[in-house]
Amino acid sequence: MTQDEMKRKAAEAAMEYVVTDSIVGVGTGSTVNHFIDLLADIKGKIEGAVSSSEASTERMKKHGIRVYDLNEVNELPVYIDGADESDHYLNLIKGGGGALTREKIIAGAADKFVCIADETKLVDVLGAFPLPVEVIPMARSYIARELVKLGGRPVWRDSFITDNGNIILDVHDFEIMEPIRMENEINKLAGVVTVGIFANRPADVLILGTPEGARTVYSK
Repeated sequence: MTQDEMKRKAAEAAMEYVVTDSIVGVGTGSTVNHFIDLLADIKGKIEGAVSSSEASTERMKKHGIRVYDLNEVNELPVYIDGADESDHYLNLIKGGGGALTREKIIAGAADKFVCIADETKLVDVLGAFPLPVEVIPMARSYIARELVKLGGRPVWRDSFITDNGNIILDVHDFEIMEPIRMENEINKLAGVVTVGIFANRPADVLILGTPEGARTVYSK
């Protein structure tokens, strides 16, 4: 089974968490694209969706799924999104696609956060995947110096602008043993919009696509 087929298996298993007649939180990325395509098959059974990126919004609108602004939504039973890495406690690294800030906002607003990924994304310690940090452009050099002090090697994601008009620093060489502490440490730096560690608000459920099918991991 290919990696893409494993992603599809995870997306299929996530469909059981979709609540009828509700608004669904939808993330960003290749695994989520499978979920969006599946969601289109039941679009008549949901009220609509909120989206973490312009790319996902466009894909859903092409399927005829109504997309709401989060400010229009009072209740969000579930948010479905992928991850670049997950540890065994369902702390995540996200932001490889650059949508980390909107993803973190929607994850915070949702009652349940379901993460879907292929089995290669499960790791013992976060950090092999470069950690994305969304930064206000004028703070780029300052934040880069501060990240070096924390032991990282930041690389500017050149020619990339987030949906919020900011830039991304991808931080290599981190071994994130204490995800909550690291998340808080980076977030407090002036000029950081947010960091791609999801530990203060980890996933509630992790669905891994494997060659044998989908495997579900609960954090609590």
